[in-house]
Order: sequence, then structure tokens, then C-alpha cells
Amino acid sequence: MGCVAVRVDNSQRAGCCVFTHGGHGITAALLLMVALALTGCDRQADDPTESAAAGQSESALEHAQKHLDPKYVCPMHPDIVRDQPVTCPICGMDLVAKMMGDAAAEERPVVTLGASVVQNMGIRTARIERGTLWKYIETQGKVAYDDDRVIQVHPRTAGWIENLYVREDGVRVERKDDLADYFSPEVLWAQQDYIDTLEADELGSFGGGETSKDSFQAFRQRAGVDLLRYYKVPTMDVKGIEQTMQPRSIVPIRAPQGGVITNHRVREGMYVTPEDAMFTIVDLSEVWVMIDIFEHQIDWIRPGLTAEITTPAYPGRKWEGIIEFIYPEVHPQARTLRARLEFTNKDELLKPNMFVEAVIYGGPKRDVLVVPREALILTGEREMVVKVVDDNQFQPVAVETGMWQGEAVEVRAGLDEGDEVVLSGQFLIDSESNLQASFRRLAE
Repeated sequence: MGCVAVRVDNSQRAGCCVFTHGGHGITAALLLMVALALTGCDRQADDPTESAAAGQSESALEHAQKHLDPKYVCPMHPDIVRDQPVTCPICGMDLVAKMMGDAAAEERPVVTLGASVVQNMGIRTARIERGTLWKYIETQGKVAYDDDRVIQVHPRTAGWIENLYVREDGVRVERKDDLADYFSPEVLWAQQDYIDTLEADELGSFGGGETSKDSFQAFRQRAGVDLLRYYKVPTMDVKGIEQTMQPRSIVPIRAPQGGVITNHRVREGMYVTPEDAMFTIVDLSEVWVMIDIFEHQIDWIRPGLTAEITTPAYPGRKWEGIIEFIYPEVHPQARTLRARLEFTNKDELLKPNMFVEAVIYGGPKRDVLVVPREALILTGEREMVVKVVDDNQFQPVAVETGMWQGEAVEVRAGLDEGDEVVLSGQFLIDSESNLQASFRRLAE
């Protein structure tokens, strides 16, 4: 680094400043110090070549700039600053002049690059056109049980497990398969009461003719068969009781639906009550897929939209389903909205807790301005592109984007149809524009 010497003399004899520099140039902070110091240099200079009127009318900054040589910076390496338009010692590109004052009047000044610089940077551009974007979201999800197809098997009364036919999780059962036999005193008493009712009917104990008999039949259905049905005594067993007039001490527990046994919780000889879930049976012919959608993607999501999933477990295989439900709450930390997809899974290849890739389709959005995604500069506070102003002239501009679809992005504001934007090298041009804007703000 060089040195900077500033001498301000407000005496009658010396009314101008002496400003020298050397090395690699002066920093912005020192330039500001020079400008502040020059506020006292408004008296007539002793230099006979400078008139008194000119010395009094020019501003402090103009006076300072008169003693400054232009600076040249590398577009690829902004920290490389030289006094002469030489080449960059790192990349070999031609240094370009750093503009101040009127050239930086805009917040993002226009950057002018030499033709050789544009060629060396390999700048590519594209024109903004109108087109159609297809609404879709790519996300990940996890397979889950369909809660409507999950059944827990409880005994209707207290009793003891006598025989156990399913002894572990993962066993497949069909509807009405025997799961276990159990003995229940309450079921035994209900059978005996029903038998007593049947015997009394046969002996005509109630008497009273046909009207009384009809009333008895209604009572029999209510007091006997309905109670046994409530206790889940199979219909065939009830008919067997009617034929033999003998109660059955062991009552089978049968599968209410086909599926896979999960949460097997009983053993032979165990005492069970109605509160005990002995088995859980899951039907996997239909499954759910739980996905998360980011806040900026939910504006067109609704139940009924088509969804598609894939999984690395089965390359090339796809499943088509729909959005079945959208949950009403956004996750407070992840800032995502959960949605539930529904898929047919007859071959049961989709296993619970399996991770899948999901795509949600929402139809076309027509006649929108489209910009390539690679043209965008995302700063965290705003979205920008570098617009081609003229031959080898570029200017960063802020834009407002809408829907994103792969490598295409909708532009809502900031660009017009036919505008040309930079696809490569835009970050360097934006950095150069920022650098020039900083000098402009310093000069103001």
C-alpha cells in the first residue's frame, strides 16, 4: 500500500491542498477524509494558473478529484486495483476504469465491459419470453398406514386366552381367520340364558296364543341373539347352540378384516379385559404418504390434485394417487404445511415408513414471463438479475418472481418481454456495480 499525505492550509498565502498518493491506490475511507478536509480549501489559491473565481466555485470533491488519477479494477477480482489500465496479475483480464460521480448516479450503475472482457468471461444471455409453466411441486414423503384400514381387536368381555393361533407380528391373516380362543364366564352365562329362553318357548311356558308368541319371539331376538352378537359369538355358533341346546365354553376370536398383524400383545393363558388391544390388523391395500410443503408453494395446493411417487427400492416404478387431506397448521419451526396423499397398494410394495419422492401436479399457468433460473441472483433480501442495457453494457435490476418450475421462473415485475438477461458471469457484474455504487455514495 502507498501513503496519502493531506495538507490543508487556510492561511492567506496558501489556499489549496497538496494531495499525493502512491502504490495501489487510496481507500474509500481516506477519500472521505480528503473530502472533509477540503471543505476549508475555498480561498483563492496562490497558484497563478488557477483563477480565484474557479477556486471559489468548485466543490471540495471536484477539487479532490482534480488531484486523483483514475483507478482501474479487475472485473473478476475486485480487490485488484491499479493506477494504470494494465492486466490482472491473477486472471490476465484487462482492468476497467472505476467510475465515480455522474456515472454512478443510479443505485446500481451500468457496468461497461470491453469486448475482450466479455469474451474472456464467457458471458451468456437469454431473452425474456412469455410461456406456460406447469404447476408442480417436488418433495419427499414417508409411507404411513391408512388409519381407516387399521383395526384393533379387543375382547367384548373379560376372560382367559385358551388357544393362540397367531403368535407374532407380521403374520398375514384373512377376514374371519381364527386368531385365538378364549373362555369368558359372561359369554357362557349369556348362552345359557338363551338356551333357557328357547326351552321355555318350546314348552309354551308363556302361553297367551299367537299374540303372546309373537311378543316372545321379539323378546328372544332382543334378549338372546342380540346379546350373543354383541359378545361376538359367531353366527354359526349361535345356530349350533339352537340345535344342540348346549353352551360352548370356548369362543373363537376371529379377524374382522384381512391384513397384517401388528402389535401382537397376548399369550396363551393371559387374562384379558375389554380394555386390552390383543391384536392390531393393518390392511395395506391402501396407504397414505405424508409430505411437507413449504409456505411459498401452498398457494394453489388443494385436495383432489394428482400426485405421483417413486422410490429407489423399485427403480422405474411409479404410483399415482391424489391429495386426500391438507392439515390446517404450519409447522412452527420447519415452516412447512403437511399434506396427506392416498395411493392404491394392492401388491403391497409400499411399506410403512418407506421414504419416497413425490410430485404434486396442479395444471398449467399460461402466458407468463419466464426467466431461466440460472439468471437469478438471490441475496436473501431480494431477487435480482443482470439486464443487458446495450452492447457490452449491463445493469443489475431487482425483480419479483412467482412460480418456480424446475429451471424456469415466473417474473411478475422488474422485466418486460424481450429484455435480455445474463446467464453466466452475472455475479461478477453485480459485484462491480456494487463497487461503483459504493464510490458513488462516497462521492455524494
